[in-house]
Amino acid sequence: MIMLAAAFLLGMILCLLFGVPYIDFLKKKMIGQYVKDCAPETHAKKQGTPTTGGVFIIVGIFIASIITLAMAQRLTTEAFIILLTLLFYTFAGFQDDYLKIKGKANDGLSARGKLLRQIAIAMLPALYLMMTKSTAGDVAIGHYILHLGWLYPVFAVFVITGASNAYNLTDGLDGLAASTGIFAFLACSIISLFSGSPEAAIISAAVAGALAGFLKYNKPKAQVFMGDTGSLALGGFLGTVAVMGKFEILLVLIAGVFVMETLSVIIQVISFKTTGKRVFKMSPIHHHFELCDWSEKKIVVVFALVSAILSLSAVVIFFLLARGVI
Repeated sequence: MIMLAAAFLLGMILCLLFGVPYIDFLKKKMIGQYVKDCAPETHAKKQGTPTTGGVFIIVGIFIASIITLAMAQRLTTEAFIILLTLLFYTFAGFQDDYLKIKGKANDGLSARGKLLRQIAIAMLPALYLMMTKSTAGDVAIGHYILHLGWLYPVFAVFVITGASNAYNLTDGLDGLAASTGIFAFLACSIISLFSGSPEAAIISAAVAGALAGFLKYNKPKAQVFMGDTGSLALGGFLGTVAVMGKFEILLVLIAGVFVMETLSVIIQVISFKTTGKRVFKMSPIHHHFELCDWSEKKIVVVFALVSAILSLSAVVIFFLLARGVI
């Protein structure tokens, strides 16, 4: 637990330190966000806000993780696979942000191009597990085990890719993805530690710390956005940790807010295409609450609280399952 605390604090401090010069750099280069025309009118004021803040989040995570992993003597192959996956997702997200900035519009990679990159990257941890762990093909929750065998990589890729997209959809309000992510990654850190994946636990703690530091710059009114550079990478990491720690089913609860955001989009699209009617005023669902006259700050606080409750519930369920209580 000491190493988790060290990783968290180091991630937070480094993110706070790197934030100031990086934001100044973005402002000097006039690298800002382009807002979609379909976004709520209140988002017009966000136009031009510096983006790609995910760069200094990921840098802080990498340095904090490597230092703490070295201190814990856990610079293993598994740790490098996790960090390499995070890095590849960062590159994919940065490419998307770069194309938006270059094109001076909110159109980056095509949906197909982005998805293919996400799937290809997700195969790295999925195949690593299949080659190194005898129980890799099993999906378990407590004593209940589903044997997927060589179908497991397909399932793992779905989990990782889904988590990446879900986190990306959630990143739509100042401080929303960061605040909800802190609790989710803290839960992942605790569960990973006690499920026998200390490397994932340490890196997850560093991610939670980095997001806590990032909140200083991203809380309403945001000085910088993480962009797809951050959201695609952190979502992909969230799924990767769940796969590595073999708590894929609990991820549904840990990432409950992100799942809710994704479902709201799916429900909206299906409803509109089949009936011509919308279930929500706008999706993802945080925009629905905006159009219900909730303030941005209120939405972020409520969603963060929900994330905290769901993450804590997942940790409690994990320990109850581990002790055979349920």
